Amino acid sequence: MKKTTQILLFLMLLTLGFYAGLHFSRRGPATIINISNPGENKLGQVLGIINAQYVDSIDIDSIIEKSIPKVIEELDPHSTYIPVDEVEAMTSDLQSSFSGIGIRFTIQEDTVNISEVIRGGPSEDAGVLAGDKIITVNDSLFVGKENCDNEKAMKKLKGPKGSFVTLGLLRYGEDELVKVKIRRDDILVESIEAAYLIDNRWGYVQIQRFAENTYMEFIQALLQIAQGNPQGLIIDLRGNGGGYMAVALEMANQFLEKDDVIVYTEGANAPTAIEKANGYGLFKDIPLVILVDETSASASEILAGTVQDNDRGTIIGRRTFGKGLVQQQIPLYDGSLMRLTIARYHTPSGRCIQKPYTNGDAESYAQDLLDRFNRGEFFSQDSIHQNEELVYTTKGGRTVFGGGGIMPDIFVSSDTTEITRYTQELAAKGLIAQFALKYSTANRHNLSHHKRYGTLVADLKGRGLFERFVAFAKERGIEADEEQTNASRQLLERSLYSNITYQILGMQEHIKYINLDDPTVLKAVEVLENGKAFPEVNIQ
Repeated sequence: MKKTTQILLFLMLLTLGFYAGLHFSRRGPATIINISNPGENKLGQVLGIINAQYVDSIDIDSIIEKSIPKVIEELDPHSTYIPVDEVEAMTSDLQSSFSGIGIRFTIQEDTVNISEVIRGGPSEDAGVLAGDKIITVNDSLFVGKENCDNEKAMKKLKGPKGSFVTLGLLRYGEDELVKVKIRRDDILVESIEAAYLIDNRWGYVQIQRFAENTYMEFIQALLQIAQGNPQGLIIDLRGNGGGYMAVALEMANQFLEKDDVIVYTEGANAPTAIEKANGYGLFKDIPLVILVDETSASASEILAGTVQDNDRGTIIGRRTFGKGLVQQQIPLYDGSLMRLTIARYHTPSGRCIQKPYTNGDAESYAQDLLDRFNRGEFFSQDSIHQNEELVYTTKGGRTVFGGGGIMPDIFVSSDTTEITRYTQELAAKGLIAQFALKYSTANRHNLSHHKRYGTLVADLKGRGLFERFVAFAKERGIEADEEQTNASRQLLERSLYSNITYQILGMQEHIKYINLDDPTVLKAVEVLENGKAFPEVNIQ
């Protein structure tokens, strides 16, 4: 009897516990519903619930900071969120200037190597030399993998205008570190790497980006070239990833007739906007060739597309990247930024510049250039997958195809004839650049009297650099047989001479030298010499 009573008591307590649990479980959702705003979207509701109900105290702002990029990742590949601490680095490339010490550098063997001292800048005034290695910054060691990378170097060397930084430099021929105190100042960010006459006849301008000051640089370059009475113009946009659309519009305006369409944009929440030339351009009649490749994107494609669709010039190279989305930069309350795609760029004929993509699939989008390479698009025009259904017509009646990017009028394949396993291994370890920097640093005193690439390269050819370099590479674990070194000899010699030219004479002389046997530049010169820069149109 006693045992039976105990069992009944246990069952009663179990039943009471069950109903008590049911009661409290029913109260939970009711409480959550009461604290949520019915007009708020689900994401806002979830974050509000977590903030009000979660078992532990949490930093809801930190959760939001991590969540925003994941939300934006579900959109197109070019919409992005930029946290506060990355805003300056993400926007400085397109600014006309920044506050720094005025050097270009590379990181080799875990050390910052100064490759160029900007003329008239703070480092030149302080006595910094190309070839110096930065060992200390403000008396703190700044070498090694843990201390030295591009991002850390930029943060250390940039700073407020007027502030000072002290560098300890390892200089060739000096036994002790050379200490220099540098006062930071505004450094002009130049977009044009080279502007000169080829064969005293053809103007050549290489544009690296479309930044705040690019248009003024461009006009100055054209006026400088105009003094030599050029008979045609080559604009090199290879490797130019774009920038500000407004700059591309201003530049295109220099070559087009009044009311020629430059570009138009369309978006679901943005009205159609058409940009046209005003007819005041100074270079509307000069024969024009534009060079592009698979890394030419955005504003580069706008300029190339409008020149092609208006039959204003000839496009030479390989199909461009296909980045035709308009981003609006939206500042957020804490100083962070969101770049949101609001429209698509279309060329005058109606082609959408943007290549196809799937929302939320950034991985496949990033793989596109590798896919193009693997299917042979860089080497054969026949390997390019053009959409035959997307047919458009230029102003003069020529046929062009859509499907993403700008297809050149004249295709020039990527040259890999001299590339071997040996050269690939050398490139992977960056040994050509390392050797060039070491050699230039050690021999700067007896090479600095050269002022042009021609005399410098002639001097270098008598110094046995190729054999020295092969030995240098062997010491670092890369060895090749005689067959491979002979097959790649010309390529390696040109690379050595061009890298040393850059170290001794700077970027423009370096570009002049490599353009001597650049197939795309040579094709552009051929087109100009044959009077074929203006396309043949089909107007009756």
